[in-house]
Amino acid sequence: MENSKKYLPTALILYFSYAMLGIASSVLSQYKTEFAKAWGAQTLSSGVVNVSMVVSVIAAFGLGRLIAYPFSGPVSDKFGRRVSGLIGVLLYAGFFFGIAFSKSFWLAYAIGILNGVANSFLDTCVSPSLMEMFPKSASIANLFTKFSIVTAQFLLPFFIGWIAMAKFSYHTIFVICGIAMLVAAVSLLFLPFPVQNKAQAATSAKPAKKARMHFSAGAIAAILIGFTSSTTFMLWLNCNQELGTSYGIKDPSVLQSFYAAGAALAVLVTAQLIHMGIKETTVLVLYPSIAVVMLLLCYFIQQPVILYIGSFVIGYSAAGGVLQLATSTTIEFFPTSKGTATSLVMIASSVANYAVLSLAAYITSTFSSNAPRLIILLNVVITLIGIAFALFVKRSKRESVGVTA
Repeated sequence: MENSKKYLPTALILYFSYAMLGIASSVLSQYKTEFAKAWGAQTLSSGVVNVSMVVSVIAAFGLGRLIAYPFSGPVSDKFGRRVSGLIGVLLYAGFFFGIAFSKSFWLAYAIGILNGVANSFLDTCVSPSLMEMFPKSASIANLFTKFSIVTAQFLLPFFIGWIAMAKFSYHTIFVICGIAMLVAAVSLLFLPFPVQNKAQAATSAKPAKKARMHFSAGAIAAILIGFTSSTTFMLWLNCNQELGTSYGIKDPSVLQSFYAAGAALAVLVTAQLIHMGIKETTVLVLYPSIAVVMLLLCYFIQQPVILYIGSFVIGYSAAGGVLQLATSTTIEFFPTSKGTATSLVMIASSVANYAVLSLAAYITSTFSSNAPRLIILLNVVITLIGIAFALFVKRSKRESVGVTA
C-alpha cells in the first residue's frame, strides 16, 4: 500500500481525464439541435430539426476508436502508459476546441473520429496504469474509471443549465473542457507511473520473452462483451431524449442526471460487492439481465415516469462498470499484454459505437416518431446476446480454476 500511495496524484489526474472523456462522449447529445442547425440540417415536416447527422457524428467516435485501438494498445505496452496518456489527452483537447467551432457536417465527422482516437489512447493508458498502481484491488481501481465518467455526466446538465442562465454560448463548455485537458497533459508529463509487468520483472534477472496471446473461446467471449455492454448504454445515452419527448417529457435532458446517478451508485455498490468476494463474471450476467427487463418496461409502458425510473436503472445496470469489468476479465486472460488486451475489448466497443449508432441514425431518419421505441427493441436483442456471452465466460473461468466463478 505504501508503494501505491506515491501514485495517488497520477491516479487522480487519470480519473479526471476520464471525467472529461465522459463529458466528450455525451455532450453532443445534449446539444443535438444546436449542432444540427450549425451544420445545415433540414427541418422536418413536423417542425423538428433533423438531428440524425449529430447521431452520425457521435457514431464516428466509434470509427476513430476502431482505427486507433490496433495501434494504441501496442504503443502503451511498448513505449509506456505515459506516452499513450499524453496522446489521448492532447487529442481530446483538439476535439473539444475543434467541435465547438465546426461549421459543416463533414468537418464535424472528422473531428468525431479524432474523439475516438483520443479515447483509444486514453483507455490503453488508464486501465493498465491503474491496475499496475493498485494490484491488490485492480478490478476496483479500474471500475472507478466509470465512477469518474458518470460523475461528470451527472453534473453536465447542471453545467449546461448554468451556461444557459448566464447566457453564454453553448461553445463555452467545450472551451473549458479543452483547457482542462491541456492542464492534464502538463501534469502527466511529470507525475510518476509504475513499472509495467512489475511482478514478472522481479522474478527474472533477464526480461522474459513475451508469451504469445492465446485466444481461448472464453477470452473471445469476454472481448465480445465489449460490444454488447457498450451497445446497451450507448443507445440509451444517445437516444433517450427523443424517447422522452415522444413520451411527453418537457425537459428530457434531466434523464441524463438520473442515468448518471444510477451508474455512480452502481460503481460504489459493485466495488463493495467485489470486495466482499462476488466474482466479476457474476456481475457480467446479473446487470445486463436487469437492463433487459427495464428496457422492456420502457417499451411497453409509455408514460413519462417509467423513463425517469428506467434512466436510473439502466444507468445502474448498463453503465455502472460492466464494460470496465469486461476489460478486467479480459486482462486476466492476457496478464502480460494488458494494453493490447484493453485494446481488444475497446475495439469491440468501438464497433458497437460506430455500427450500432449508425444503425440508430438510419432508424431515426427513416422511421421518425416510431424510431425511439424501435431502438429500444434493438437494444434488448443485443443485450440478450451479451448475457449469453457472459454466461459462457463465467463457465470458462469456472472450468479453468476448478471453483465457482
